[in-house]
Amino acid sequence: MSSSSDRSSVLLPVFLIIIAMISVQSGASMAKMLFPLVGAEGATSLRLMIGAIALALFYKPWRTRLVPGNIGPLLIYGVVLGGMNYLFYQSIRTLPLGVAVAFEFTGPLAVAIFSSRRAVDFLWIVLAMSGLALLLPIGHSMSDIDIPGALYALAAGGCWALYIIFGKKSGMKNGPTTVALGVGIATVCFAPIGVWQNGMALLSPDVLPLALGVGILSTALPFSLEMMALTRIPARTFGTLMSLEPAVGALSGMIILGERLTLLEWGALGAVVVASAGATLTIKTNK
Repeated sequence: MSSSSDRSSVLLPVFLIIIAMISVQSGASMAKMLFPLVGAEGATSLRLMIGAIALALFYKPWRTRLVPGNIGPLLIYGVVLGGMNYLFYQSIRTLPLGVAVAFEFTGPLAVAIFSSRRAVDFLWIVLAMSGLALLLPIGHSMSDIDIPGALYALAAGGCWALYIIFGKKSGMKNGPTTVALGVGIATVCFAPIGVWQNGMALLSPDVLPLALGVGILSTALPFSLEMMALTRIPARTFGTLMSLEPAVGALSGMIILGERLTLLEWGALGAVVVASAGATLTIKTNK
C-alpha cells in the first residue's frame, strides 16, 4: 500500500506538469497571433497583467505573511519569471514555436545536469539532448535560424533555470501564493514596457478576448500547476520532465499555427517523450 501511495504522490505532480505544458504552449501560440496587433512587448504585458489579476483574485496574496528569509528568493523568482516571458516572446517573433522552446529548454536541462547524481539520470538527459539536437532545425537549416531570436530564447532558458530553482525555494515557504506574488512582481517589472509602447491599444476589442485567453492559459493556470508540482518533486526531476516542452510546443505550433514537422523531427519528439517517461519512472520519492 505504501508503495502504491508513493507512486501516486509522484504521478500527481507529473500530471500537473503535463497539463501546465499544454496550457502554456497553447497560450504561446495564441500570443503569437497578438504580435501583429500589439507586438511581443504588448503581448507580454497583457499576459502578465491578466495573469496577475486572475491569480490575485484566486489566491488573495495580501493575506499572506511573508517569511523574512524568503523575500530575496521571492523577488528573484518574480523577476526571472517576467524575464522568461518577455525574452521568450521576443524569440518567437522570428523563430517557429518548437525551435524557440528547444533553445529555451537549455535552462531546465542545465538544472537536470548539475543536479544529477545517478547514472540513470544522465541516461535520460543524454536522450533528451539527442532529441533536442534533432529538433532544433524544424523546417529550417541551422543557417536559416534567426540568431537574435535564438539568443533571446537561450536567455529565456537561463531565466527558466532560475525560475525552477527559486520557485522551489519560495514555494516551500509561501506555498501556492508564491505564484500570485511572483507574477505580481513580474508585472511591475515588465508590463510597463508594453503599456508604454502601445497605450490604449491594449484595451482594443480586437485584442482583449485573445489576450484573456493568453493570460489564463500562459500564466494563471500553468504557473499555479507548476508551483504545486515543484513543491512535491525535486528540481532535478522537474527540469528533466520539462524535456517534453519542445515536443508540446512543436505540436501546438503545428495545430494552431500550421507549422509542419518532418519524419526526423517526429523522431526527435519521440526521444524527448521517452526521456521524460524514463525520468518519471525512475523518480526517487524522497526529496
